[in-house]
Amino acid sequence: MPTAHAFIDTLDHGIHVIDTGFHRPRFDASYLIVEGGHAAFVDTGTNHSVPRLLAALDANGLARDAVDYVIATHVHLDHAGGAGLLMQSLPLAQLVVHPRGAAHLIDPSALVKGAGAVYGADEVMRTYGQVVGVAAERVLRTADGMRLDLAGRSLSFLDTPGHARHHHCIWDERSRGFFTGDTFGLSYREFDTAQGVWLLPTTTPVQFEPEALRSSVQRLLAFEPARMYLTHYGTVGDVARLGAELLVQLAQMVQLGEALRQHPDRHAALKQGLAEMYTQRVAQHGCAMTSEAALELLAIDMELNAQGMGIWLDRQK
Repeated sequence: MPTAHAFIDTLDHGIHVIDTGFHRPRFDASYLIVEGGHAAFVDTGTNHSVPRLLAALDANGLARDAVDYVIATHVHLDHAGGAGLLMQSLPLAQLVVHPRGAAHLIDPSALVKGAGAVYGADEVMRTYGQVVGVAAERVLRTADGMRLDLAGRSLSFLDTPGHARHHHCIWDERSRGFFTGDTFGLSYREFDTAQGVWLLPTTTPVQFEPEALRSSVQRLLAFEPARMYLTHYGTVGDVARLGAELLVQLAQMVQLGEALRQHPDRHAALKQGLAEMYTQRVAQHGCAMTSEAALELLAIDMELNAQGMGIWLDRQK
């Protein structure tokens, strides 16, 4: 029997969700897919997450050379910052990445510099550690519609821009679920109610494109998936309802951004508008926590979403 770890939850279909420990519990996930003695990771968290991912292999009796693939949904550091360090422990694994993101995981210097512009260089080092690259010959670039074989299990890749142009989602035919990275939004367990889960779009810097994101979400929904595996956080069902909620919020965010395009303090106004939208929708969802508590949980997301919306508005000029 696998050894139990508090940060590992075992799902159906040989899938394990690993809490990477980033920021707070149940905020950031990596997934381990196990099939026929072989394995793949989807998203890695940061360098600080790597011991947990290796512990998940140990808990499932898997050697380091049983891992065939380390898959990054996209190259933002909370999803792929630990990929290079993890690959050092996995001698046979290939790093699977969107072609627009491959260069940034081979040489992460520009990625780290970009994160530093958002968070500050000292904060990037503290939060993510020394991000290391992956040898180019170990990197496999995906294409839209490409399939990988994991011990007979089909994993298909869909190009899903909108959150980032270097984003793809992974369709697991076995479980009829998508590993969605950030394309299908964020869903924190603190907001779960008798009505189910609640989610929100993520529009972080620097490549938010609302029309592309809408199209990507609709493309995922067309598969009629049974579940979505979110990096933030965990597996969710009731996909049609959540997809509708996501698209409604996305339309509201576009309307908000367009209304505030010329506001003299646009960033603060965007954050305030997002706060009002979130507290209203959380209350409609039947969440009992106070508005203050809800906004505290969403503080990072409001800041980054407002930044991403601002960059989108400026790019439209």
